[in-house]
Amino acid sequence: MNDMIIEVKDLHKTFIRKDTGTELKVLQGISTGIRKGEKIAVIGPSGSGKSTFLRCLNRMEEPTSGVITFNGEDITSPKCDINLVRRKMCMVFQHFHLFPHLTVRKNLTLAPVDLKLMTQDEADARAHELLSRVGLADKIDEWPDRLSGGQKQRVAIARALAMNPDVLLFDEPTSALDPEMIGEVLDVMKELADSGMTMYLVTHEMGFAHQVADRILFIDKGIISEEGTPDEVFDHPKQPRTIEFLSKVLRR
Repeated sequence: MNDMIIEVKDLHKTFIRKDTGTELKVLQGISTGIRKGEKIAVIGPSGSGKSTFLRCLNRMEEPTSGVITFNGEDITSPKCDINLVRRKMCMVFQHFHLFPHLTVRKNLTLAPVDLKLMTQDEADARAHELLSRVGLADKIDEWPDRLSGGQKQRVAIARALAMNPDVLLFDEPTSALDPEMIGEVLDVMKELADSGMTMYLVTHEMGFAHQVADRILFIDKGIISEEGTPDEVFDHPKQPRTIEFLSKVLRR
């Protein structure tokens, strides 16, 4: 039985440089997948294609070629309604992207109500439940600009959860935070991982990746250079490029 939620086959992404018109090949043939309940951490140097890979999964970036299937549907097909897919494959961004003109409550309830997935009362109750889960129930009627960075990111996670997604995509969710705020966001993400949420996580937090991930993907120059369990990749890396990368990031 195939229990893959997402399958990726030979994914390529090429950008055209605006200044010169030359091609920049960012992804060069990635094939992988994620099973229900699996947590996958994507690591690698800056500019390696990690975030582009993640954004291609729900077509925030259009793949140049390759096939992505989600719950058995080819979502790279022109016939695919990608907006329906994004309801079940939600992304948490590096810079929060909360609506500044809406309260925390409205940030969480806007999409479920507008899409007629819930009534306003149901969405309000769900918002309170999720904010309690991330430790921010008392901020439900607060404005985003009155929150700390860590609080904004926890609200962003709650907003993604409000759609009852099958998969959460995290694109470096702690990299824009002050060091003292990183822990509060990682604690929420660990609770999600422990609860069985299916997660793709692009991160520079190696200790966290080792702790929560079932599998590590090391992406370098647009390909998966190494893949395995956290113990295999962090403690017994095989590829010279992985060894070089980890020797630099783990000694900090």
